[in-house]
Amino acid sequence: MELTKEFYEAAEKHFDSERANTVAMNAVMNNGLKKSATVEQAVRDLPHTYSISLKQGNITNQKQSGRCWMFAALNVMRFDVMQNLNLDTFELSQSYPLFYDKLEKSNYFLESILKTLDEPTNGRLVAYLLQSPVGDGGQWDMFANLVRKYGVVPKDAMPESVNSSSTRDMCSVLTEKLRTYACQLRTAHANGASMEELKAKKDEMMDEVYRILVICLGKPPKAFDFAVRTKDDKYITEKQITPLEFFDKYVGWNLDDYISLINAPTADKPYHKSYSVKFLGNVVEGKCVRYLNLPADMLKEAAIAQLKDGKPVWFGCDVGKCSSREGGLMDLHAYDLESLLDVEFPMTKAERLDYGHSQMTHAMVFQGVDLDENEKPVRWRVENSWGKDSGKDGYYVMSDDWFTEYNYQILINKKYLPAECIAEYEAEPTMLEPWDPMGSLAQMQ
Repeated sequence: MELTKEFYEAAEKHFDSERANTVAMNAVMNNGLKKSATVEQAVRDLPHTYSISLKQGNITNQKQSGRCWMFAALNVMRFDVMQNLNLDTFELSQSYPLFYDKLEKSNYFLESILKTLDEPTNGRLVAYLLQSPVGDGGQWDMFANLVRKYGVVPKDAMPESVNSSSTRDMCSVLTEKLRTYACQLRTAHANGASMEELKAKKDEMMDEVYRILVICLGKPPKAFDFAVRTKDDKYITEKQITPLEFFDKYVGWNLDDYISLINAPTADKPYHKSYSVKFLGNVVEGKCVRYLNLPADMLKEAAIAQLKDGKPVWFGCDVGKCSSREGGLMDLHAYDLESLLDVEFPMTKAERLDYGHSQMTHAMVFQGVDLDENEKPVRWRVENSWGKDSGKDGYYVMSDDWFTEYNYQILINKKYLPAECIAEYEAEPTMLEPWDPMGSLAQMQ
């Protein structure tokens, strides 16, 4: 039914009948929705104090890039480097994995195009593949694949550049080239080219991608000299150590010990089941993205166990919901839009996922938690990667209720999980469609 003149007259009369509507209009027009709906008491109710609080190095800054998943993973790893070497602070290169992620994603995309040559160009699958072939976002398992293959390096071995700190132009060029390559491969296939001929074309394309990346980011080091001075003034140096050797010696993780737990309370994803996502990855020969879906309370229990043992926790969430950059606050009561607008927002977490209103957008690190007298979490200490001027000196405080509603994923060492959960994770995963919300990539800037 059309919107008639009578509808507008009735709606205006209804609006004018409530004095609060005019007050709200004036406030929002002059100050914006969030500022007008800010609840000052929320900041007082969530102080930045915690019963468990780990000491991290200086806050990092991903700047104008969507590398939060890399920054968060490297922040967890550098914590162990600092402990192993007795350092006050330390930073691993974020430009180094960026180079290889773009290279591997390009290869993964072209291999996906070769697998879908007979799919219609305007079909949902090919349209999805073309949507963002080489974006900045990622998942933990994708990062782990990069580390297994390429290791890690200190920041001074491959420092930031203009294009790593602000990736838009580089990504735009790579995206145009990859879509062009997809067009050329699919056209050649339609004209009768063999798979051998298409793979030869793909190799030439990847050579171009490598050249573009080196021009934008520089050549990643094959080996480098490493030197630091410890808190007790001890000088440590190594000559021509490789990235893989550096990871093994100074990070010292067995990457297979770490698994992703998710909380997706939708009807299509029963708890205590393993899941993966079709066409989601970066390293073609790497391990697939895999999650174990559990109730939110089980994610919290695992995170607390790891924090109690002195180890930070990588996690992925929907950071834009009910959060304030200025105060570093992540709280369901940070804003009272319901009262300001006289409306309700009744969707559950499952409904928000099903109807496209929420998904994982950003990865950060838990560096602490405040527990009550019953050992239940009250609030969580969050290390972000948006620089020290965001939040409180770079840290955010997350209410436990916010964790329940908007946290989706945590990375946990298997030793903090019961044996049955490990078995559930290792079972054959249910494959989700590429556009499933659990296939979203952390890439918030």
